[in-house]
Amino acid sequence: MQKIFISGSMKIKNLDSNVFNRINNILNSDYQVIVGDANGVDSSIQEYLSNKQSNSVVVYCTGEQPRNNIGHWHVKKIHTNAQPGTRAFYTAKDMKMADDCDYGFMVWDTNSTGTLSNAIELLKRNKTSLVYINKTKEFLKIKEVADLVKLISYMSKSAKSKAEAKLGLRNIIDSLDNKQSSLFK
Repeated sequence: MQKIFISGSMKIKNLDSNVFNRINNILNSDYQVIVGDANGVDSSIQEYLSNKQSNSVVVYCTGEQPRNNIGHWHVKKIHTNAQPGTRAFYTAKDMKMADDCDYGFMVWDTNSTGTLSNAIELLKRNKTSLVYINKTKEFLKIKEVADLVKLISYMSKSAKSKAEAKLGLRNIIDSLDNKQSSLFK
């Protein structure tokens, strides 16, 4: 069974019909959804899946209990030595979801470094993600470095600076570009 890693920005609380249509396609294809336990997109996705009475959902969390598990689904607890409540603590869960999935579906506000990082992690693993850019109501498939560069172009200058400081975007892009270039030599 194909597994779809769904994630998104914590600041997005209300999802639009484009996102719901895509989730309906996922459900109709009998894919398993793996989703985090955060507020925002994660909890909104969980609420929608619960209303649809979907059983093919696994909630990933770090720590002993998920912050959200609206449908009372199976929980996959990820253990980490990172300090609880830190970015590294929650990133451990996201890294495991990137490992476990076949594809990603992200709902992004063009600011969230967490959501951007998830798309990057999938790209590092040669996995495709589909990013819904909430501000412009469009989908962008991230399959190669050029797609990631296009995605980053939607960010404001201050959001790019924040992402550079938190993630090291330039180094990531250079590293991914070199990796993909070497595949064609």
